[in-house]
Amino acid sequence: MRNHTKSFSGRQLKNNTSFGQAVRNSFTMAYRGLLKIRRTPEQLFDVTLQPIIFTLMFTYIFGGAISGNVQNYLPVIIPGILVQTVISTSIVTGVQLREDMDKGVFDRFKSLPIARIAPLAGALLADNIRYTIATVLTFVMGYIMGYRPDGGLGYVAIAGLLVIVCSWAISWIFAFFGVIARTASSVQGISMLVLFPLTFLSNAFVPVETMPNWLQWFVKFNPVSHLVTAVRELANSGTIGMDVGISLIGAAVIVLIFAPITVRAYMRRA
Repeated sequence: MRNHTKSFSGRQLKNNTSFGQAVRNSFTMAYRGLLKIRRTPEQLFDVTLQPIIFTLMFTYIFGGAISGNVQNYLPVIIPGILVQTVISTSIVTGVQLREDMDKGVFDRFKSLPIARIAPLAGALLADNIRYTIATVLTFVMGYIMGYRPDGGLGYVAIAGLLVIVCSWAISWIFAFFGVIARTASSVQGISMLVLFPLTFLSNAFVPVETMPNWLQWFVKFNPVSHLVTAVRELANSGTIGMDVGISLIGAAVIVLIFAPITVRAYMRRA
């Protein structure tokens, strides 16, 4: 009788979870992720220190050579640093997902009356707080250094929201790596191999015109370049240009491709 009850309960948890309950469970798991950050605040070192270090380093190294002085370089570099920092932060999604799976955390979730998708969805939701912190700190650091975006606060907020949305979409790629890879270190290695050329072979730090002709074609088609241009237009001139639409379409395509295969791979292992 006891075995039959366990079997019945298992079927209930696995198959009869409503959509509303799955959403509630996902937000509960997201809250768990926020509690982890609160208990181990060193998890935020990358999103707090990286914007400061990168902004200072790139501005004072490249500012004079590219724009003549630091002040003229800030409207170029701040949007670039913002995109590079926040997108790089999304790698943590896959790494932490793999670590939790290796520790058996998700195995313990199986015994709880929650939707099986909730731990995965919750992790992706919780990481939005990391993207938000990195976004705010980058703009604040730029402001301290003298950056005054002509687009105004409203368009700066839209630019930040665009970067957060696109980074959340990209996090699905790294979540997929986290599910299929065997170790957390391999997730990080694969993710950096994908992300490094996309961020540095873009218009984030230097104008496209200064690059060799054979490299310009890649930089111009690079989705990171479109996102950087969109952020610059929004923050610096209050313009919603074509690159905003391209960035959103690109984010939607990533989610449409990687969300289903990530969920399928996760469900197969959960």
